[in-house]
Amino acid sequence: MPAGAAITIRPLAESDIDAVRPLIVRDPASALSGESFLDKLAARQYRPEWTWLAVDDASDAPLAVAVWWGASAQDHPGALDAILVAESVPGADRVELVAAVLRAGQEAFAAGEDRRLPDYHVFVPGDWRERPEVVEALAWRTAAAARAGLTERLERLRYEWIVEGAEPPEPSERLTFHAEPDDEVFVGLFARVLESSLDHTSVTEAAAVGAEAQARSDVEFYRDVMLGERSWWRIAKDAEGRTVGFGFPSRNPGAHVVGYLGVLPEFRGNGYVGDILDEILRILVVEVGATMVRADTDLANVPMATAMERAGFLNFARRLVYSAP
Repeated sequence: MPAGAAITIRPLAESDIDAVRPLIVRDPASALSGESFLDKLAARQYRPEWTWLAVDDASDAPLAVAVWWGASAQDHPGALDAILVAESVPGADRVELVAAVLRAGQEAFAAGEDRRLPDYHVFVPGDWRERPEVVEALAWRTAAAARAGLTERLERLRYEWIVEGAEPPEPSERLTFHAEPDDEVFVGLFARVLESSLDHTSVTEAAAVGAEAQARSDVEFYRDVMLGERSWWRIAKDAEGRTVGFGFPSRNPGAHVVGYLGVLPEFRGNGYVGDILDEILRILVVEVGATMVRADTDLANVPMATAMERAGFLNFARRLVYSAP
């Protein structure tokens, strides 16, 4: 921490907002602005108790801020959105100061319960490794996150499909798609697609809690937290009536999204991922009226990335996800 400084680490108070806003400026490793911070506070995606500060006791000036995000219906934050420090904090002190703020917030969120630490999400350009300003902005954040227990990093590709100038996909000639009102059917399908899946997050969490528990958690997340309609979910069947997979068109606070899609292990290798992706896109564009659709996939998930590029999605950025082991 800054040498000789007496510092208090605490959650945001309403009286802090004006003092904190000068810290909340866009930089190469944070897209958060003062305006978007206020907007998300008003929408309850950010909350005072989810925003933690390091404050100089002598001047009462904020030196660092960590902002966690959660859906408006959630009781606990789902992700760490931003870490920012005052320019007056020397580079050598940033890691220790920010790590202390992160640990304080994490301890408050856990509140004695066995709850997983929220991941830290950073949005960067696709060529971030060739941009010294991005590498520099990430370096102290990465070190601070690691000291706070977020030692694992996953890189994800971010894709975008724009309606203007593009034609939505035609219905599949190989598969038919069906609504299914029973959540338990989707729980079973989620559990089955975890086998040999290239979705790192779901597989990792399933290894800790079991496939069925993870599948149930995924279904509850898309039903109760994401903003897409439950009626958009589809099961994919082949010409013989066999279920080959499923797709969840959805929406988050910023855009319509390809929520989740999966192909059952015994049907992989037939290109069905492309058919299901096309149907998700068709539902969102034709039936829902989306003007833009976004999707993320792990860097290692080459089949999914290939399917998205064939469907006309453009890779516009990357997402770095820092998590606890």
